[in-house]
Amino acid sequence: MRVMVTGGAGYIGSVVTEELLRDGHDVVVYDNLQKGHRQAVVAPAEFVHANLADKVKLSETLSAHRIEAVIHMAADSLVGESCEHPAKYYQNNVSVGLILLDAMRETGVSRIVFSSTAATYGEPEKQPIQETDPNRPTNPYGESKLAFERALRWYDEAYALRYASLRYFNAAGASEKCGEDHDPESHLLPIALQVAAGTRQSIQVYGDDYPTPDGTCVRDYTHVIDLARAHILALSALDQGSRLYNLGCGGAGYSVNEVLEAAREVTGKSIRATVGPRRAGDPSVLIASSEKIKRELGWKPQFQDLRVIIESAWKWMQAHPNGYDD
Repeated sequence: MRVMVTGGAGYIGSVVTEELLRDGHDVVVYDNLQKGHRQAVVAPAEFVHANLADKVKLSETLSAHRIEAVIHMAADSLVGESCEHPAKYYQNNVSVGLILLDAMRETGVSRIVFSSTAATYGEPEKQPIQETDPNRPTNPYGESKLAFERALRWYDEAYALRYASLRYFNAAGASEKCGEDHDPESHLLPIALQVAAGTRQSIQVYGDDYPTPDGTCVRDYTHVIDLARAHILALSALDQGSRLYNLGCGGAGYSVNEVLEAAREVTGKSIRATVGPRRAGDPSVLIASSEKIKRELGWKPQFQDLRVIIESAWKWMQAHPNGYDD
């Protein structure tokens, strides 16, 4: 299949591209490199350096490469920033997303896999979270993703644009070629590993007074390769209709303190942590039930052990001490 990956030069998008190529698909990566890295585009994927807001270029790319499906990963995704600058999130995650859908519709591309988020659920009433649970986002990031999901539903109803919406909980780890390299970095695990590597003095824990066993937030962590495999499974199922899935590792999840302790064990390094105030919009617990995608598509995560996830990220960081700018 000829697939365009928006945001394919980013962390998860690069691994999705890698796995698509492994399965024999033809891939075009469409990315403006605002957050991604040219070096993360896995060969032999073709690269188009452009903005999604440029509908002319977008339509030209879809047509010229005879694209059959899109995996849409390009988005802004920082909870705290979304609370400070909601306009940016509605513009980039909703308005620009609609430009993509209209370009697809006008060029005859009728399948899309959407990178969504567990933030659509907000502060859930129960754990683990199921796809049928109510959506009550507590931040503009979650609201913007949910708004685009709702648009997908109506584009399906009106234009037969088939979609799969995949709600991630927390992506982590690395493949052999591709890893996590953000500037600035905001995710727990890579920051902890930067402290272990000596490139950062300490990590700040955002709040230790949550209603959890050790007072720190609890999250689900899924290896980025397992996430990528879920995208490919969802893509292959679109001929049977649109769908929505959670993607998590199952179990009880891990607190921030538990992640830090596991990182100390894997790296053998002391990781200094300080406690700061809570971040706006952070729910105390987010854990996924992924039984639906396992049951319907046969998704089988291969890297569920937190230490295995951390080890893969640590190995990639040691091989790329300056990220993709080596």
